[in-house]
Amino acid sequence: MKRHGILNRELAGHFAKLGHTDRIVIADCGLPIPKEVPCIDLAYKLGEPTFLSILEVVLDDLIVEAAVLAEEIQRNNEKVAKEVASSLSNISYVTHEEFKELTKEAKLIIRTGETTPYANVILQCGVIF
Repeated sequence: MKRHGILNRELAGHFAKLGHTDRIVIADCGLPIPKEVPCIDLAYKLGEPTFLSILEVVLDDLIVEAAVLAEEIQRNNEKVAKEVASSLSNISYVTHEEFKELTKEAKLIIRTGETTPYANVILQCGVIF
C-alpha cells in the first residue's frame, strides 16, 4: 500500500500517464464536463470535497508549470482566487466561456463538490528536471 501521495487508484493511474505540458482540470460541481475527457468524480455531497483541498493534494503530487483560471473568479470568488494565487505562479486568465472551451483539451477532469463560483483551474504539467 502507498505511504503518501494520491491514494485514489484512478487518479494515481492517470497522473502516472501525464507528460510535460499535459493539462488537467480541477472543477467545481457545476462545470460542464466534455464527453471526450475522462472525469474522476470525487464529489460526495454539496461542498465536499472542497476545491482547495483537492488542489492542495494535487499540487503536492504533480509538478505544475502554469495554470489557467476564469477571470470572473477575481470578482466573484476572491477568497478562492487569493488561495490559488498563493499556491501557484504563472497564472493566466481567460473568460469563463474560453475556460470551458479549453477543458476540451484536458487529459483529465477532477470534479469536486465545490459550490462557490468559478472554483475551477486548468493545471499544466511541468517536469521534475
